Amino acid sequence: MPAFHFILLALSLCFSSPISLVTGDHEIPHRNLADSLCPLDFTVVRKFIFDSPRRPSFLDVPRKCQTLLQGIRLVRSNYLRVTGNFSLSPIPSEVCLDVYQKLVNELVPWLDIRSTCAFDATLLSKSCNNITTQFQFEGLISKPELQEVNHLCNRSLDEDSSCTPCQGTLYSIYQSYFMENASDCSGYPFIYAGALANREGPADSGTAKCLFSLDFTSTNANNWKKKAILCATPIGAALGLIMTVMVIWFSWRRKQKWKRRHNSVALNETGADFGIETISGDSSLVMFTFEEIKKATKNFSRENIVGKGGYGNVYKGILEDGSEVALKRFKNCSAAGDATFAHEVEVIASINHVNLVPFRGYCTATVPMEGHQRIIVCDLMQNGSLYDHLFGSEVTKLSWPIRQKIAIGVARGLAYLHYGAQPAIIHRDVKASNILLDDTFEPKLADFGLAKFTPDDFSHMSTRVAGTLGYVAPEYALYGQLTERSDVYGFGVVLLELLSSKQAVISINDHHTLLLTDWAWSLVEEGRLFDVIDENVLELGPPEVMEKYVLLAILSCHSQLYARPTMDQIVRILETDIPVH
Repeated sequence: MPAFHFILLALSLCFSSPISLVTGDHEIPHRNLADSLCPLDFTVVRKFIFDSPRRPSFLDVPRKCQTLLQGIRLVRSNYLRVTGNFSLSPIPSEVCLDVYQKLVNELVPWLDIRSTCAFDATLLSKSCNNITTQFQFEGLISKPELQEVNHLCNRSLDEDSSCTPCQGTLYSIYQSYFMENASDCSGYPFIYAGALANREGPADSGTAKCLFSLDFTSTNANNWKKKAILCATPIGAALGLIMTVMVIWFSWRRKQKWKRRHNSVALNETGADFGIETISGDSSLVMFTFEEIKKATKNFSRENIVGKGGYGNVYKGILEDGSEVALKRFKNCSAAGDATFAHEVEVIASINHVNLVPFRGYCTATVPMEGHQRIIVCDLMQNGSLYDHLFGSEVTKLSWPIRQKIAIGVARGLAYLHYGAQPAIIHRDVKASNILLDDTFEPKLADFGLAKFTPDDFSHMSTRVAGTLGYVAPEYALYGQLTERSDVYGFGVVLLELLSSKQAVISINDHHTLLLTDWAWSLVEEGRLFDVIDENVLELGPPEVMEKYVLLAILSCHSQLYARPTMDQIVRILETDIPVH
């Protein structure tokens, strides 16, 4: 009873007083005359980036420029919500960019958003598809599509289950109406949704996280956590006295129970014992038991192996419902990262696109003799991988129309990962063996977002050299600089493989090899562009089409990071008659 009274006293002291135990020291800055000429309210983005306790470090410049661009999109969304306008006139745009520059310099003095991030006033003043107002946007988009946006985005977007459908319909609108490479066209659907479709508005934390990838904890939330910690200290002391006896009793009971189960398989669901159980119940993913996995793969029979790699083996299997699946079994795993692994798999599995391999479920378990297990379960693709068809023992070669279909599908899948998924996903390992083909030869990208789960003792360099030499971008191989354009490089290599039927690394003789990119570059420089193309491929397209594909592949493999196009630009080039310059 005294302990109970002590808890009540602690609660009353913590929460009855209107005076906060932890006070913030931030004051809203006074706007000077120059700032007042800018009609944009940058205070709405301050709390997400600049006042956040999780401030970005700005070590990875391309990533942080993307974060700052998303900040501008959020501010523009708020402006659209207030005024009904997407764009500003040129003079206020220059002033607003100066205001944003000063705000950025509060966080990192050396960063010039004009020279480093290539921001200029046209980002705020130039329109996309001549859309400058809310009514012009709504006049461009079909009524059913607008209704779908309002239906899917007019809710709290804080959870993946509500965010993902909204993102999907916005990305579809982007692909249909805003593939123009001007004035941040890709942001228009998200700016509109945050301003006018979502009831919470762009300044809401869930909306900012979902539509603008600004997932930072605000100062007020952080202060509340500090206050809760201070209050929890005396409460915890009292509860500790009570709980100690209970813990000892439960430990004794568990020990007795464990002794009775010593012959059964011990499943340890994540490193914190209960981590995976906290994953959202809204997901359609199945958490398989290790016994179910063993049964599906005939106890990991060698006959069921359909793929091997540095990460482990891939098995084909049949689930109890009769469906065929592919099961990737990672090796050299520990339970320490299971909670993160399970969450990431849930996030990745919530991303749906016709050119991404659908996830079915996963398994994490610690079993006697075999150690810790980490397995993902995906749909089985009946036609295997692109590598099998290009370089395996297949008798029939892929015709050019099929190869063209594969190239466009892979480009769409990567563009969705980069610009449709929130947060954006870099595949990291684009290669022919990671492109699977269904029964209609529709390509499906596999392994997206999972490269971070390779064994800890495998460095990026050792993994790449051992498994995918020839696909990795120079800046990633040499300096560890990873961006979306690293995936573009890998796509360019795959496109060269489709065109030439040659592997990423060409064997000249027993002692010498040549990168496919170097071989293709040398031919193009010599004016022998069409020599890149395998003349034995059936149903080749017109010369101008084949020339465009070769030039696009060469440009995508450019050694300079920013000389490569983005994946959304590549999709637009492949789907239209736009030439490659």
